[in-house]
Amino acid sequence: MKNNISTEPYKGVRDFYPENKFVQKYIFRKMREVVEAFGYEEYDASILEPTDLYKAKSGEEIINEQTYSFTDRGGRDVTLRPEMTPTIARMVAGKKRELAFPLRWYSIVNNFRYERPQKGRGREFWQLNVDMFGTKGIEAEIEAVTIAYNIMLKIGAIEKDFEIKINYAGIIGTVLAEKFDLSDGEKRNFIRLIDRWNGKKISDDDFNKKMEELLGKGKSEDLMKAMMNGEIKKIVDEQPEVKLCQEIIGRLKKRGITNVVFDPFIVRGFDYYTGVVFEVFDKNPDNNRAMFGGGRYDNLLDIFGEEKIPAVGFGMGDMTAIEFLKSRDLLPEYIPETNLYLCIIDEKFTDFADDLAQALRNQNLNVAIDYSYKKIGDQIKKANKKKIPFVICIGENEVKNDKFVLKRLVDGKQEEISREKIFSKISNF
Repeated sequence: MKNNISTEPYKGVRDFYPENKFVQKYIFRKMREVVEAFGYEEYDASILEPTDLYKAKSGEEIINEQTYSFTDRGGRDVTLRPEMTPTIARMVAGKKRELAFPLRWYSIVNNFRYERPQKGRGREFWQLNVDMFGTKGIEAEIEAVTIAYNIMLKIGAIEKDFEIKINYAGIIGTVLAEKFDLSDGEKRNFIRLIDRWNGKKISDDDFNKKMEELLGKGKSEDLMKAMMNGEIKKIVDEQPEVKLCQEIIGRLKKRGITNVVFDPFIVRGFDYYTGVVFEVFDKNPDNNRAMFGGGRYDNLLDIFGEEKIPAVGFGMGDMTAIEFLKSRDLLPEYIPETNLYLCIIDEKFTDFADDLAQALRNQNLNVAIDYSYKKIGDQIKKANKKKIPFVICIGENEVKNDKFVLKRLVDGKQEEISREKIFSKISNF
């Protein structure tokens, strides 16, 4: 009886075949190059955390609707991390007196959220996390935005491809409460709704429907009118925190970063932000959406009973980066890590092929051997399908003379060379 288990992955997660992993590794490499150039050090932690950590600071929506939480065999309530910021806060709080501030740390880890899979968004995603602890001034925000900007350039973007929007967390909530008589609950729910709408996670129609459900028809109509006619933006512009945002924008422009704008509706989805927040938006009409963002979160350590440490950070997911690259035909061409494929004409030449391969590996070449002993043409086709750039076939003449025909598969050119020249020929390709 045949087993009916599906070969498809769990809904919302991805399998990474070599070509897919190559793209992800390319993006991660570019991220690392930028953040390490700014002095950031890599850290890591377990994907499992106590659920209480997220209950304390990530927000009720995350816990109630989006986490993979369960009770382990010891009766402990644990969660697969939905995001990394509470974890780094726990780590910093745990060794605060041993650490030298300011800290510049980064990680690239996978996270899990139980939400509806869609373009650029899955239930498992990998994310770069960049955080600075110990800097009170706006230099931290300026550095974070500069790093985000440089990562975009590093993966092939030009400035007109994307826009960086900044705001001050809490401004819109103050305006909503004072000018439109929203309760704390209405304000909190509406801010989360704005975050989803502004990030293109829900349509305009869905936004209007959900706003009416939250606030009632009369209040929602008044609020929508104020949003559309600029009344809210005008009120927001009068708030003192906006001057801070404008100062950051001005200083970034002096650095040559001119695609940063103020947007009062950038609110971010987590409860822990305490100051400036920002998001990077893809400007492609086919993929017009928020890609990633972050902000200041000075109060996160208080859940551990520790005094405040100023902190600014952001997270950038691999899925939105991949969609950005796809939409602009910027995906890197797959190049395998294997440099050379050895084809063996007959089984009796296997030991010789093994010895040659090991000698070349000792020179830091990546060498694969075909042990199928099929026809040479079939073995070369296999190497070509794998996109391995070079092939050498091992037979009687090669064993006798220790000379080899090195074939370059991209154009079919071949050359007879000695063992000593194999490394230089391949490494200079």
